[in-house]
Amino acid sequence: MTTFEKFFADNPEQKEIYEKEYNDFLLSEFMLEQMEAQHISVRELAKKADVSPTVIQKLRSKDSQKVNLTTFTSVLRCLGYQIKLEKMPALR
Repeated sequence: MTTFEKFFADNPEQKEIYEKEYNDFLLSEFMLEQMEAQHISVRELAKKADVSPTVIQKLRSKDSQKVNLTTFTSVLRCLGYQIKLEKMPALR
């Protein structure tokens, strides 16, 4: 068992915090990558998604917990993506 795995085994609440923050990071990085690949600016994406540039900046700065799901899916749709739900293994 790695030190990383041992830490989470000994601190399950820390594992939950890590997973949530890591998911926020992944969403932000995905959006940044897509904006760069599609050569789309913050203002242009905001206009297409019918949201303020501040909303896009929050998503870019890993502040996604302050953006509701409807807004986020609108932004993703403008980037050519959609959200799909997948059943997770049962939590212990």
